[in-house]
Amino acid sequence: MNRKFDIVIAGSGLAGLTAAALLATGRLRDRLNIRVIDAGARPVFDAAADVALRVSAIAEGSVRLYRSFGAWETVTAARAGRFREMRVWDAGRSADGPEALHFDAAEFALRELGFIVENVLLQDALLAVAENAGVTLSFNTKIEASRPAAKNGTDVVCGGERCHADLLIGADGAASSVRQQAKIAVTSWSYPQSAFVTHLRPERPHRECAWQRFLPAGPLALLPLHDGRVSVVWSTSPEEAEAACSADTARLGTMLTDASDGVLGGLAVAGERAVFPLKAQYASRYVTPGMALIGDAAHSIHPLAGQGANLGISDAALLVKVLDEAVASGEYPGDLPVLRRYERARKGANNTMLYFVDGLNRLFSQPSSRASALRGAGMRLFNQSGPLRRRVAAVALGLE
Repeated sequence: MNRKFDIVIAGSGLAGLTAAALLATGRLRDRLNIRVIDAGARPVFDAAADVALRVSAIAEGSVRLYRSFGAWETVTAARAGRFREMRVWDAGRSADGPEALHFDAAEFALRELGFIVENVLLQDALLAVAENAGVTLSFNTKIEASRPAAKNGTDVVCGGERCHADLLIGADGAASSVRQQAKIAVTSWSYPQSAFVTHLRPERPHRECAWQRFLPAGPLALLPLHDGRVSVVWSTSPEEAEAACSADTARLGTMLTDASDGVLGGLAVAGERAVFPLKAQYASRYVTPGMALIGDAAHSIHPLAGQGANLGISDAALLVKVLDEAVASGEYPGDLPVLRRYERARKGANNTMLYFVDGLNRLFSQPSSRASALRGAGMRLFNQSGPLRRRVAAVALGLE
């Protein structure tokens, strides 16, 4: 008789719930007892409420993954903003000029490049899949301690109770307590930027296009929502972000219309506002015996490329694939050699994306005319690069 394994997932964000849903619906489902533990309340999507401020760009590769186990149908039945195009340009240039980057889904034989989705909606859809598949959900429950077990796996203390996990998956965010309890060091740096977010009603249709303009203080992204509005993520100086947050609606609309170069005409404020400080970090290790980190617990990056959520989703998918193959071969899921396969496959890719995005942010923040000319020349060359352009797009879309 095959042994059953206990898998505990700390965190109910996108990465943790993706791992839970994949494990609970995959070929290992009859050999696993899966439990999700989160210190907060259960995320609940309310279709009658306005679109939440926290949205993610879900790339085509992630969409295909969610379709594979039935979560995506719930998302699209509610609301999701499709984007078929992307336009990226530098301040002082034109969004339609030869020095702007333009990607179109048709170029890659796709119906769309991705979707802008509220995090809470996707969490709600993943929770439904996990719960229907028998995953135990424990909210308002904190993991007080976790340490290597005497023989194998991890001993976990949560809600005043002790339990054993053959594998503990830390998916509890950038301030991960699982990572801290495992004494895994992080390298981190703060940006001289904060992200200002809100929703706007544009004068002209967004045309299912994701727009991003690089300004000296940081990039401004206009992301298409399903109802014709755009979600704004403006990475700028903390002072300007706070000024935007406190400005009256008319003044804020003018600020954002100017910052976007009027590509969608006048912009009217049509949502709540918030400001978040920006930082990047990565863990020195992703795994220890009986424990693995995924998502923001392992790495967090600047939001300019919209890759944060997709990297965590890819972590979850690869970890589940490694566990699937290991258990099918008679290996123990918490063994370090098994978990190292996951770490080797994801750590390099994640760090490459982290430093690539960090470099882009720094490059486009250089205000000199020489730097601007070099950026323009580089973007023209990239547009004409053929195989390189397709390769970069495939990685960003999660298709490789």
